Amino acid sequence: MKKWYDEEYVWRIEVTGFVHGSRTENYCRNGEEIGDVYTCTYGCPVNQDGQGVCSKAMMMMFPVMEAVRSGGDLRRIGGSDAYTKELVCPDGCVIFRMTATKLDHENFHTGGFWHPE
Repeated sequence: MKKWYDEEYVWRIEVTGFVHGSRTENYCRNGEEIGDVYTCTYGCPVNQDGQGVCSKAMMMMFPVMEAVRSGGDLRRIGGSDAYTKELVCPDGCVIFRMTATKLDHENFHTGGFWHPE
């Protein structure tokens, strides 16, 4: 991998709760625990141990990330502010809080980085 572009946003994804129960055994296949934190820019979110967020949850997170990267405001899709949104995993188990922080970098598309060949 040769990452050449400094992304415009960094994401923090925190496990804030469960829809049912208070433990992960026999419940969350990925073993999420309240307080787990994942971070990423454009790649998939990983925690401090290098473990990735659940792939099914990532299916729901990616469109939210793209909304922000496209200049959107997450309040328009139920977020608590422009860069924060809570969502429940597709299995109905884990509650995640996604928060973007804008970095001092140009947008991939409007900054002139993307050039199709």
